[in-house]
Amino acid sequence: MEKTFNRYVVNATGKGGQTYLTQCQDKDALRKWIADHEDQIIMNELRITDKKKNPLINFFSKVISSESIGPY
Repeated sequence: MEKTFNRYVVNATGKGGQTYLTQCQDKDALRKWIADHEDQIIMNELRITDKKKNPLINFFSKVISSESIGPY
């Protein structure tokens, strides 16, 4: 049996309060899942985690992006 690796973890909140948690193997599958569920989820609450990305890079990218978004 072949072992499959899911690279992206998707966590989203639905418009009715539902919680969506799914995994996708590649960007094409991720884009398809988002397109299929776009009308059901709140896009501002969509969280995508790349499991291959170094955790330190994730941390620093969040710090930099939160600093660049000002109160303006």
